[in-house]
Order: sequence, then C-alpha cells, then structure tokens
Amino acid sequence: MRRSGRIVRQVLDTVRQAVAPGVTTMDLERVAERKIKELGAKPAFKGYYDYPCVLCTSVNNEIVHGIPSERRMLKEGDIVSIDTGVVLDGFYGDAAITVPVGGELTPELKKLLEVTRESLYQGIEAARVGNTVGDVGAAVQKLVEANGFSVVREFVGHGIGTRLHEDPQVPNYGMPGTGPKLRDGMVLAIEPMVNAGRSETRVLDDKWTAVTQDGSFSAHFEHCVAVTKSGPMILTE
Repeated sequence: MRRSGRIVRQVLDTVRQAVAPGVTTMDLERVAERKIKELGAKPAFKGYYDYPCVLCTSVNNEIVHGIPSERRMLKEGDIVSIDTGVVLDGFYGDAAITVPVGGELTPELKKLLEVTRESLYQGIEAARVGNTVGDVGAAVQKLVEANGFSVVREFVGHGIGTRLHEDPQVPNYGMPGTGPKLRDGMVLAIEPMVNAGRSETRVLDDKWTAVTQDGSFSAHFEHCVAVTKSGPMILTE
C-alpha cells in the first residue's frame, strides 16, 4: 500500500503542476491517465460503478466526484479539488488535494484551503491504536467548526486495502470515544470535505457531481493512513 500510495502522490503532484487558467478539467484527466500508465499502476476510479474517468475534478462549489470535461475550463480565482486512486499488485491507494487556479485567492478561500488541510492532519493525529473512528471525526470537526466552516456529512472517509472502499466508514464529524476501535494494521482513507457555507449538499443530474446546496465553495484533502503501534503512518505522502 505504501507503493500504491506513492504512485497516487506522484500523479497528484504531476496534475497539480498542470493546473492553470485556460486548462480544462479533461486536460488534467489526460495528464493523470498518462502518469498512472507510466508508473505501471491501474486507475482505481475508472469503471468503478461505471465512473468514466481516472480523476474526480471538483471546481469551486463542487464538493466531490466532479467528472472531467472538455467544456469545463479553469479560470483565475477558481479552486479545484483533484481526487484519484490507483491499484498496484491488488492494493489500493487514494488521495486528494485542493489547489488554487492562478492569481490571488480571497482571504476566505485561502483560509478554507488551509483549515481543510490542517483538519486532515488533526484527523490523522487521532488515528492511533486504541482510539476510535469517532476520535478521528471529532478532531476534524472541532477545527473546522472553530474556524466558522462546516463539515460535509453525506460523504465520508473509509477503510482501504484490497478494495477501494472497505469498512469502517470514517465520518469527518463525531463524538470522541464512539464507533469502531482502531487496531494496529488498519488503513484508513481520511478525507475532510469542508464547505465555506452550510453543510448541506445535492447531487447534480449527472448522478455523480456533489455540490453545496447554498453555492458556497468547498475544499477536499485526503490521505491514506496506516494505524500502527508507533503511531499513524501516512502512505500517500
């Protein structure tokens, strides 16, 4: 899983460099597909429940599962969440980043990205043997809400291993001490999805793209994290 995680990171780093005003989300898809092939892995998302692409590209008020498109051109001031996964020798890796598209972000958007990224690391810090899934969610929620943002509740993190999605589900909210206990050797995909406005979501007619109900911007960061006796180990860095 460390090997598949490393490939996911290389793909995201390559796609990040391609993000610029005037680029379409389908351009990013082509970059990712080439890189996955070059690194000898298979895409995890393409064909998963008939999803058509190797990337999810979610722009501005899109939270997750945005489908790359030739018609969706990025412009200055946008933010784009890029989520991808691969499978290598039967083991999965999955990670996401949100990046600005050129130019200066507004102070609120800059803060949204910083808080979402930091909330991921707060969740990772709580992913320790003997803690619970609720401890992870509570750590994310506490930081997000203290900064005036909201946590998406309809979509959650998950276990990952020889399948892309495994038990347990890992919500980005919760009560400390509740939910499944974390054991040595578990791997979790921890992925805060944070809205600048309210937490409510809806899914567009394409049956994939989830957007904020109130039109506010949303950010998404994700790592695969192994729970080990010596503490949480990030596999997608």
